Amino acid sequence: MYSRRLIHAALTAISILAAAPAGAEQICVTHWGNLMYGVPYAVAQDKGYFKAAGVTIDGILTSAGGGTTVRNVLAGNLIFGETSLAAAVAAKKAGQDVIIVSSTVESVGDILWATTLDSPIKTIQDLVGKKLAYTSPKSVTDMLSIMSLEAAKVPIDKVERIAAGGISQGLTALKEGGVQAAASLEPVWSRTKGQFRALFWPADLLPAMTQTVGISVGKVAAAKPKEVRAVIEGRRRGVDFIYQNPKEAAAILAKAYNLDLPVAEEAVNNLVRLKYWGRGSFDLKAMDNMVKGLLITGELDGAVEWNKIIDRSFLPDDLKS
Repeated sequence: MYSRRLIHAALTAISILAAAPAGAEQICVTHWGNLMYGVPYAVAQDKGYFKAAGVTIDGILTSAGGGTTVRNVLAGNLIFGETSLAAAVAAKKAGQDVIIVSSTVESVGDILWATTLDSPIKTIQDLVGKKLAYTSPKSVTDMLSIMSLEAAKVPIDKVERIAAGGISQGLTALKEGGVQAAASLEPVWSRTKGQFRALFWPADLLPAMTQTVGISVGKVAAAKPKEVRAVIEGRRRGVDFIYQNPKEAAAILAKAYNLDLPVAEEAVNNLVRLKYWGRGSFDLKAMDNMVKGLLITGELDGAVEWNKIIDRSFLPDDLKS
């Protein structure tokens, strides 16, 4: 689904982990090196915010998805990981020693559905009788395609939804005429948008939804609370820097992800406008909204009691309320 950058980043992360000096910590960020969740960490590393907050981060590990991030954090006894809300909740329900220590991305604004430049389809309502591609069953794009159609009052049974296997596969199917709309996301969208036209953005149709959260291993967080707090604080400073200095943040992203600078600048600017990155505080309503979507796809099978999985004690005081 993703480019060679993800494989390269994973191998680099493994080598960094093996060579980690004493006292240094590693963290794991879902799709680090490929998707936009990682931008605050790239900035915090570049600007020295982690070290200033009290922790030395000498390696950021990547993963191919939320479940893999959780497994990396648990297996490596890492102090922190950023993963999907669904993966964190699923791990807790499975009895894993996982706690949610911060909220990180409270928007689905990086995701959209595109169509071809010459397509007669102009709105989501025009998808009646057409084919729409999402990535895989029970994925966020599966969930958002259903919720977006429902919000637009488009009968689900009137649109043929197809699991393409990934973003690139869906866009290929779109170019070849196999589907009339396909999911995309940043920074893929900024890199390829000259070939496609945006059809609809779920964020325009749906309420705020928490995509990703910061997690830790309960026993590790208890042993290293200062380090966990320092990661959260360093990331928050990274987020603030992005909003105040998007151009410089994009340059840092381009270097960290090996992206063309114009692509990085456009992707960052697009998400800055949406306030895509959260500073760490929890929005329980946005979390509940995501859970509602996860119930639709069967990714989760019941309500979530947040007081049993959230630990606010690692947040800065001004973010705890």
